[in-house]
Amino acid sequence: MPQTIALVDDDRNILTSVSMTLEQEGYQVRTYTDGESALQGLLAKPADLAVLDIKMPRMDGMELLQRLRQRSNMPVVFLTSKDEEVDELMGLRLGADDYITKPFSQRLLLERIRALLRRNEGARAEGSGAPPGGVLGRGDLMLDETKHTCLWKGKQVQLTVTEFLLVKALALRPGMVKNRDQLIDAAYGENIYVDDRTIDSHVKRIRRKFRHTDGDFDQIETLYGIGYRYKEN
Repeated sequence: MPQTIALVDDDRNILTSVSMTLEQEGYQVRTYTDGESALQGLLAKPADLAVLDIKMPRMDGMELLQRLRQRSNMPVVFLTSKDEEVDELMGLRLGADDYITKPFSQRLLLERIRALLRRNEGARAEGSGAPPGGVLGRGDLMLDETKHTCLWKGKQVQLTVTEFLLVKALALRPGMVKNRDQLIDAAYGENIYVDDRTIDSHVKRIRRKFRHTDGDFDQIETLYGIGYRYKEN
C-alpha cells in the first residue's frame, strides 16, 4: 500500500507543486491549508509522515506539532524561512525530526522524506517479525528495537524514531564519545546533511523526556567542542 504524506501549508502553490512531486514518486498525499483542519484530519486518519509549515492561520505549526506529539510519534518535517532560526530550534525541541528552509529544493525535501520513512518502516518491520535479541540493556535503560520502546527504571519514555536512534547510538558504547557527525549518520543515515544544532536540540529534548520520568537523570554527558557520550555504569 502506498505511504501517505500529509502536507500542511497555507501556500497553495507549495501544496500543489510538492503534491505533484510526491505523487509522481508513488506516495499518497493529503493536503491541509491550516493547522486546525490538519489536526482534526491527522487524528482521525494518521499519515505515515507530515510536512508542516510553521506560520499558518488558525493554528501554527508549533502548536500543531505539540498537539500531535501528545498522540503520535509520526515523523515530522518542518518548513521554515531562513530568518526563523529560533523557530527551527523550537520545532526540534518540540519533537520535529527534521526541518527544511524555504525556498527549498523539492529534491532535498524528497530525500529527507525518504530517509525518515525508511527509518520508520525499519522500526515497524523489526516490530512485526524480528528474532529475539533486539533488546539493549544498560543499567536502568532498556531499549527494545522490536517494539520500538524505551524504558528507564521500568517506566516508558516516549521517543520519536530520531530520538530512539540517538539514544541507541550512545548507549551501545558507554563511555565512548560520539561526535555530532557520527550521531547524524546514526540517526539520519549517510549522505543526508543535517546541521550540528539539530543534534544538540534532539539531545536536549531527549534529556528533558528522561528527566520528566527521573529528575536525577544524567546519563548523557556533553563534551563541549567534541560531542556526547553515555556514562559507564
